[in-house]
Amino acid sequence: MSTGTLIAIIVPIVVVLLVCALVASVMMRRRRLQTRFGPEYERTVEATGSRRAAERDLRQREERHDALHIKQLPESARDRYAHEWDQVQERFVDRPDDAVHEADRLVTSLMSERGYPTEGIEQRLNDLSVEHGRTLEHYRAAHEVNGRSTRHEATTEELRGAMVHYRALFTELLHNGQQPRQSRA
Repeated sequence: MSTGTLIAIIVPIVVVLLVCALVASVMMRRRRLQTRFGPEYERTVEATGSRRAAERDLRQREERHDALHIKQLPESARDRYAHEWDQVQERFVDRPDDAVHEADRLVTSLMSERGYPTEGIEQRLNDLSVEHGRTLEHYRAAHEVNGRSTRHEATTEELRGAMVHYRALFTELLHNGQQPRQSRA
């Protein structure tokens, strides 16, 4: 077989192998982003209009997040925040609007103490999405009701729902993304 024939056979094979490797790499990266961001992945695809733009956005979020100094809370701080949360929940019975506003403030304070920047809701959502993509819709829903509550447009049932939504993110942030330990009886 001539050299020209060998080249004509080998070059297409190499090109096909390179294309397959590239496709596999893209698929693995996509799967990793889908796993890491959970429902936020599809939400970002829908918001940007393309998977490519969404994946670029999500990678930029990861880069920003990696530059942050997110820290775990010491047990004393977790106990303090848990106590404050219990007080906020107790106030809900008599003053649901105030309790929801306080829950929002408490979640923001907890984010700040963990090392998350707290400027602007969109940036908070982007920063949280990297580690808390599965509970982010809770935060969005709670924040939306909180805003409506400020305008006195939220029902008591919506306020109750907001407290449940805030609690989902609060618990995850409080326990550094882990499931809380159950006390043994």
